[in-house]
Amino acid sequence: MSLFKKKVAASLETLPVHIGIIMDGNGRWAKKRGMPRSAGHSKGAATFRDITRYCRDRGIKYLTVYAFSTENWKRSEEEVSGIMNVLRGYLRDAKNYTKDNIRVNFIGDREPLDEDIKALMEDAEKTSESFDAMTLNIAINYGGLPEIANAARLCAQKVLEGEISCEDITCEEIKKHLYTKDQPDPDLIIRTGGEYRLSNFLTWQSAYSELYFCDVLWPDFEAKHIEQALLAYSNRNRRFGNA
Repeated sequence: MSLFKKKVAASLETLPVHIGIIMDGNGRWAKKRGMPRSAGHSKGAATFRDITRYCRDRGIKYLTVYAFSTENWKRSEEEVSGIMNVLRGYLRDAKNYTKDNIRVNFIGDREPLDEDIKALMEDAEKTSESFDAMTLNIAINYGGLPEIANAARLCAQKVLEGEISCEDITCEEIKKHLYTKDQPDPDLIIRTGGEYRLSNFLTWQSAYSELYFCDVLWPDFEAKHIEQALLAYSNRNRRFGNA
C-alpha cells in the first residue's frame, strides 16, 4: 500500500459519513473529443456506477449525487432527452445490482418527469428499501432553494391546521421536511469539472460541509480522486463555529 493510501486508511475515524458529489463536466468531456454531449453523459453514468461502489467499499454510509437540477431543463431538448434516456437505462439495469446492497433513494420534484421514469424510480426504491450497506440519494429535478421553499410550505400548512405554532418553526422543524430528513447532513461535498460553486445543491444541508473542488471532468473521475478528497478532508479541523 502506498504512503498516500496508508495515511487515509490510518484515519478511518475521520472518514465522512455522508458525501455529496456534483458530477460536473460530462458535456465538456464529450466536446473535447468531438463527440455529442450524450456520449459524455453515458460515460459519466459508468463513472457514477464505479464511484458509488467504491464509496460503499470505502465505508461511506451516505452518498448524494447531483444528476439533474431544476435548472437543467433550460438545456437543449436533445440534451435533456439524452440525460433522461441515460437515467432510464440505469433504472432498468438497477435490479442487476441487488448484490451491491445499496439502498436507492431519489430526491427532488418528480412531478414533471415522464410517467415511465417515475415508475422505474419507485420500483428501484422499493426493491432496495431493505439494503443497508449504503444509502444512495440521486438528485433528479432537484434544487436546494426549492427544497427549502417546499419545507417552509409544509411547515406553514401545519400551522394552518393547528399542529404547530409559528414559534415552533425552528431549524429542527424545517429539517423534518427536507428530502434528506432522516439522514445526516453531508460532511464533504465534492465538485468535479473545475467550477467553484455549489449550484443550488444541498443548500440547507451544506451549511457546515467541507468543500472540495477539482479540475477533473466527471467521466475521468476515478477512485484515486476520491482518495485525494478523503485525504484533504481528514486533514481539516471541523470546529462548527466553536473556535
